[in-house]
This record gives sequence, structure tokens and C-alpha cells, in this order.
Amino acid sequence: MSAAEQEQAPPPPPSTRSWSRAREDIVKGFKQRVLWGHLGWQDIKQRYRRSVIGPLWITLSMAITAIGLGLLYSQLFDAHIQTFLPYITVGFIVWNFINGCITEGTDTFIRNEGLIKHLPAPLTVYALRTVWRLTLMFAHNMLVYFVVVAVFWSDLTEPYQITVPDGTVQPGIGWSVLLAIPAFVLIAVNGGWVTILFGIISTRYRDIPQVINSLIQLVFFMTPIVWTTDILTANFGDGASDRALIAELNPIYHYVQILRAPLIGNSQSWHNWVVVGGFTVVGWALAFVAMRNYRSRVSYWV
Repeated sequence: MSAAEQEQAPPPPPSTRSWSRAREDIVKGFKQRVLWGHLGWQDIKQRYRRSVIGPLWITLSMAITAIGLGLLYSQLFDAHIQTFLPYITVGFIVWNFINGCITEGTDTFIRNEGLIKHLPAPLTVYALRTVWRLTLMFAHNMLVYFVVVAVFWSDLTEPYQITVPDGTVQPGIGWSVLLAIPAFVLIAVNGGWVTILFGIISTRYRDIPQVINSLIQLVFFMTPIVWTTDILTANFGDGASDRALIAELNPIYHYVQILRAPLIGNSQSWHNWVVVGGFTVVGWALAFVAMRNYRSRVSYWV
């Protein structure tokens, strides 16, 4: 080949395994908010198509679950229904969002097989579609929270105890409720990397969704959703600190707590935010590595 032909030859195509392509996919995915916003909203409309009350079934289902279990466990734990029902209601609302990011995240790319093969869009779009759909469901569930807080407003705006008479005294709802906004944003940002990472792994190994669905029920009962750490203190006394590690070593607990605490006026703990912040950095780093190495293979795996 002559020197002139070498100068006119196009540059070799960049490797599909490059950090720049992974970064470009994520950046372009976030910019195409009209696309993933529309797809997420269509998911909600299709799910409740021809239903009489439509998406309000999301709210009604959450209300029935929260009220039923709140009444049951308040009797089992001898807790005050005025403070325990808001605790368990917010716990379920936050848990449903986190649980959805994990379980539905494993099916993100598999469910979007047709679009991935025919629509030239970044893979991040499909992950954000899932997170946005779950955010809309979260917003519907928050209607239950506002009703419960309105009913028990006088009990939640003064210092109170959630369960046992000698439990931790909580300050009550105040201006700290505004911390719920950055808390949810942080949780939603984590939902992005969870959906991308688990989605890629599950596309390659189809048994992963089944494993996660089996383990997620165990994680639910190990997370203080329908029970509190005060119950451990009441039942085990001095040995409660060791058993409390079940909650502290569970990362889901910290995600739930940074949002639940301000919404129902519980004491804030900085270490919950530190743990969630650490998982955010590590999680997005892992998702970035997965996008760099396997982004181009997803269309073949699905």
C-alpha cells in the first residue's frame, strides 16, 4: 500500500471494550429522558389497561398490605398502632421500590429483547425505563403515606416510641422530613447501577433471576420492615447488641432507614448515609466495568 493510500485509509474502529463507549452509553442514556420516560409510563398504562381505577390499584394494594400487617404485628409486638402503622407503611413503600429495582432489574434486558435488537438506543435507556416505572409506582404508594400521616399527625409530631414502652424515643416529624428528597434521589441513583449490573449478569446467566427471587424473601425478614431494633433490646437485653448486627450488616436496612427516618420523624444516623454513599460509588464502578466489558454482547445474549 502506497503512502497516499495509507493517508486516505479510514482509522481502525475503536474496540467494543472501551471505557469511552461505556461512558458514552451511560451519558447518552441519561440524556434520552424523553424515550425512557415515555416507555416507563407506557408500562404503567399497559399493566392497568381497561381497569376501572387504573394505576390506583397500586395505591390500594399497598394500603391493604400495610394496614393488614400493621394491625397484625402491632398486636404481636404489643406496639402502639398510632406509631407502628406509619413505621411499617413507609418501610413497605421503600422496600417495594428497592425490591423492584433488584428483581425487575434482572429482567430488564431480557424483557426488552425486541427493542434492543431493533432500536439503536443505549442500553442504559432500558435500565432507566425500569427505574422510572418503579418511581411512578413509588409516587402512587406515597398517597398511602400521606393518608396515614394525616390520620396520626398528632402522635407523630411529638416525641414518641414506636414499639415497647422503654424503646428509643423518636423526635417526631419536623423540618428533617425534607431529607427524604435527597434520600430518595440517592436510592434511585443506586437503582440505576443495580438494574444495569444485575441485568447484564442475568442476561448471560438465566438462573440468576431465580436465585435472587428466592433470596429476596429471606432478606425481607432480615430487614427491619415489620420489626424494629427496639424489639431485640426488649427480648434479649444485653445480648441484643450482637443480634442487632443482623440489621447493621444488612445494606438494605441502611437504604430503608435514610428515607424512612425523615418521613416518620425518626432519629437520623450519619452512618446510614455513609454506608449508602459507599455502596453507590462501588456499585456504579462495578456497573461501569460490566458496561465496558459486556455491553456489546447483551444483544447476542438476549
